[in-house]
Amino acid sequence: MNSITSCVLPSFSIASTLPVRAAWCGALGVLLACSHALAQPDSYPNKAITIVVGYPAGGSTDLNGRVLGAELSKKLGVPVVIDNVGGAGGAIGAQKVANAPADGYTLLVGASNEIAISRLVSSVFKYDLKDFTPIGLIATQPMVLVASQKSGVKTVEQFLRQVSQNPGKYSYGSSGVGTALHLAGEMVKDQGGLFMTHIPYRGVAPLANDLLGNNIDFGVFVMSSGLPHIRSGKVVALGTTEARRSPLTADIPALAETPKLKGIDINIWFALMGPARMPEPVVAKLKKALNDSLQMIELRKKLEDSGSTVSPVNVDMPAFLKQETEKYQRIVDFAKIKE
Repeated sequence: MNSITSCVLPSFSIASTLPVRAAWCGALGVLLACSHALAQPDSYPNKAITIVVGYPAGGSTDLNGRVLGAELSKKLGVPVVIDNVGGAGGAIGAQKVANAPADGYTLLVGASNEIAISRLVSSVFKYDLKDFTPIGLIATQPMVLVASQKSGVKTVEQFLRQVSQNPGKYSYGSSGVGTALHLAGEMVKDQGGLFMTHIPYRGVAPLANDLLGNNIDFGVFVMSSGLPHIRSGKVVALGTTEARRSPLTADIPALAETPKLKGIDINIWFALMGPARMPEPVVAKLKKALNDSLQMIELRKKLEDSGSTVSPVNVDMPAFLKQETEKYQRIVDFAKIKE
C-alpha cells in the first residue's frame, strides 16, 4: 500500500520561533521588493512622462522638445508633458534631470550647451556626462556667422581681409560666455588667425537687436534664430559652421569652403537624455520610440522648417559625446574660456 509521507514542523515555543519568523518575513519582503523592481520595466510606461527643457518656451531646444514629445506620446501611449526650467544656459534643467529618479519618467531634451559645454567652462555645474543616460540624438543645426549692414562686409573673404588688417578693431557677439555660439566664434578666430573682441549677450534677442541696430559688427547665430534676419536682408550671412553647407540653406556657403577656415566644423545638437543608471529595458523602449518618431514625416518637416537636420537613427552616443567633448575642450583651452 502506498503511503503518503507528510512533513510536520517540529513544535517550538513562541519565543523560540520569533527570530525564525522575522527572518522569513524579512526574506519575503526582499523577494517581493525585487520582484516589484524587476516587473517595473516590463510595464513601462504606465503614467505620464515629463520632458525637461532647460530654456523658456519658444526657443530651438523647446521646439525640439515639444515636437518630439508629441510623437513620443503617440508611440508610448502615455501623456508627455514639457517642463520648461530656464536658467544658467540650460544647466538648471539638466541638473534637475541628473538628480531625478532613474525610472524613465523624467527625461531631458537638451542641447550641446548644457549637456557637454557648460561644465568645461565653469566649476559651478555639479553634473557630468556620467550623470546621464544618453538615449539618442534628435537633430543638429548649424550656426551662422553674420555681418551687420554697418560693417560693409558681404563675403567671408572680405571679412577675413578686413579683420586681419585691423587687429583689435572689430568685435563679434554671441548669446553668452561658454555657449556653442561663443565656441564657434573662437574657432573662426583660431582658424583665421584673427584678433577680435568677444561681446557676450544675455541671449540671442539682445544680440539680434544690436546687430540690426548696427551697434556691433559681427555675430554668431543659431540658424533658426538668424535665418529670419538673413532672409529680410537686415544682416548678411557670411557662412555656416558645419563642414558642408546645409541642404536646407544651400545658398549660404560653409565657412570651411574657404581654405583658411577649412577646419571649421561645429554645430548645435539636440539629444534625448535620462538620469544615469536607467534600467536597460526602459532605455531600449525609449530608443525605439525615439527612432520610430524620427521617421515620421510631420516631425521631420517641423524640425527642418526651423533649420534643423534630423539625425540618423542609432547614433553611437558614447562615442559621439566623447568626440564632441574633445572638440569643445580644444576650443575652450585655445580661448582660455573660464567663468
